[in-house]
Amino acid sequence: PKGTESVTIREEIKVELVDNHIVLTRLNDDRKSRSLHGLSRTLVANVIKGVKDGFEKKLEIQGVGYRASLQGSAINLQLGYSHPIVIEPPKGIQIAVEANTKITVSGSNKQLVGDVAALIRSKREPEVYKGKGIRYEGEYVRRKAGKGHLLQHKSASRKRKLSSMIEVSATHKKLVLKELPYAKCSG
Repeated sequence: PKGTESVTIREEIKVELVDNHIVLTRLNDDRKSRSLHGLSRTLVANVIKGVKDGFEKKLEIQGVGYRASLQGSAINLQLGYSHPIVIEPPKGIQIAVEANTKITVSGSNKQLVGDVAALIRSKREPEVYKGKGIRYEGEYVRRKAGKGHLLQHKSASRKRKLSSMIEVSATHKKLVLKELPYAKCSG
């Protein structure tokens, strides 16, 4: 066993142990009881799975100079800030660090494991331009194009503007600048 866990079940749900199985039944059939029935069943199943196998969430750190290390049971994060971030896990949660960029949060309580993983991720969420930050393993971060893709477009439109401002007079064989709204031209 990974530890001991308990779950509180509302009074609308009856819990019985029948033939080595936990059976949950609802006392009436109204909407709230039906929704609590599914919730209670899932909570009991999560407690059983947590005590038997445990839960874990894996996180990845991406970014130059970003790294994690363990200091006893606490995790020390270097995430590009002027100071290190130290997170002490609550009782029942274990944190492991592999290769300075892979973090594993494990424990028997599914909610607590998820909360600690979310807390670690919140210290530097992945940003959309370069993808730097802490993300869940396998998480897809939608990337945005920066300003670089506009430079070619802007320079092309600038060339078109310039070419429309300059007229070549075929009869006089000389360059004539059109009047611009922001500059006085004489010719």
